[in-house]
Amino acid sequence: MGTSIGAVVGLVAITPAAGFVSLPHALVIGVVASLVSNLMVEWRTRTSLDDTLDVFPCHGVGGLVGMILTGVFASPGINSAVADKGLFFGETKLFTTHVLVALGVLVGVFVMSMIILKVTDLITPLRVSEEEEVEGLDISQLGETL
Repeated sequence: MGTSIGAVVGLVAITPAAGFVSLPHALVIGVVASLVSNLMVEWRTRTSLDDTLDVFPCHGVGGLVGMILTGVFASPGINSAVADKGLFFGETKLFTTHVLVALGVLVGVFVMSMIILKVTDLITPLRVSEEEEVEGLDISQLGETL
């Protein structure tokens, strides 16, 4: 993963935790999220999944890792609005809540995305034909030639 992509993933991951974790923990969250996202990008390249810009591995996975690690490193010492300490500080309630909410978000996003994609596919095809893909999308979709 390029340096700029790693930095973006780090920023995406720290967003849920901003204001609730210390600077060293923020760095850990950024590094862990970047590594996990990189593994997801590598895995995705070996599948038939079509995510050309790696949006889900970078933003989706980065955000989920950040959300879960907020439940690990959140501290009332950083922000008194946090009633419970994170897993790193010996409490499990906040961590468990974050994991359950992350799972709920995954399910909700998957279901809503499938509905939106199915409705869109009924209106206009989501994929071009294999012939158009081989010909080149600049020609088949935009009418552009060199």
